[in-house]
Amino acid sequence: MRLDAATFLLQWSSGGLAFLWFTLRSKEISPGYSKLLRATFGVLATLGVVAGFYFDRVLVREIAGIAVAGIAFATFTKRDSRFDLVAVGAGAIGLIGSVVANSGDGVDLLRVLVGAAFLGAVTDLMLLGHWYLVQPGMTRKLLNELTNAVLVIWLLEVFVMILPTGMISVLNGTIDDGWDGILGYFWLGCAILTGVLAFFTRAALKERSYSAVMAATGLSYLAILTAFGTDLVARATLTL
Repeated sequence: MRLDAATFLLQWSSGGLAFLWFTLRSKEISPGYSKLLRATFGVLATLGVVAGFYFDRVLVREIAGIAVAGIAFATFTKRDSRFDLVAVGAGAIGLIGSVVANSGDGVDLLRVLVGAAFLGAVTDLMLLGHWYLVQPGMTRKLLNELTNAVLVIWLLEVFVMILPTGMISVLNGTIDDGWDGILGYFWLGCAILTGVLAFFTRAALKERSYSAVMAATGLSYLAILTAFGTDLVARATLTL
């Protein structure tokens, strides 16, 4: 399994657009939210294409990245979320092509696809919580649904990262991380903290006061940091 900027950015943008569709499907949020996310993930997909052509070109991945960015920008003002799924499909093809080009196996593919969903869900959770400051009249149903999705995908993320040969081999010393096991324990800490923060986010949303939404948003900011550590540290360590 390789860790490269182009694949990572395509993962992030594709996963983010996937959970944009997840949020928009109920049509309970203002168009500004979709504009924010499409602009954000369109830029990330574009940066991924630039990184791919500059560092290590994988043609199918770069074409997919162009498609993801093009769809995100072309649908910038549209309320219809179906086009976001088209972008996600294009991104998935690019991610599969990246794994194949780097001679990856089925476990590598699972890690890349689950990682895309994981990074996208956590990022969208933070952005959605922030959007409640802009549109405070929304129900908390959207945040609750996305928090529950993060919890499920977090379990999948940890599971695919411990599949052989995975992070358990780093923790028991079978794989040398080059730092006397520190990276393995750092990954373990990030993985546990991400789950804890997601559980606390869900608990905060049960409180009736509006400050609970702000607290949940703050927890999701922290969860982004630990989630990125959960995914990137594992991939970097298993690349060694």
